[in-house]
Amino acid sequence: MPYCVHQAAAPQFFEREKHLRVPRKHVERIVGEDQEEQELRLGAWVGNQRSRAATLTPGRVEQLSAIGMRWA
Repeated sequence: MPYCVHQAAAPQFFEREKHLRVPRKHVERIVGEDQEEQELRLGAWVGNQRSRAATLTPGRVEQLSAIGMRWA
């Protein structure tokens, strides 16, 4: 499965906040592989993943669950 920068931002948020109830408008800042700071719309991404849960592959659901995603 291709790498998604949001999958780096989600654990960072989870580690700091101890949950993934990310506000829809939240922007998370991460340092990318190129050492450049990036701003990611993590709240929108998490919301979109939850709303698409029924259409995600089992592997994708497992991957997201492993980084702290709660589906309800």
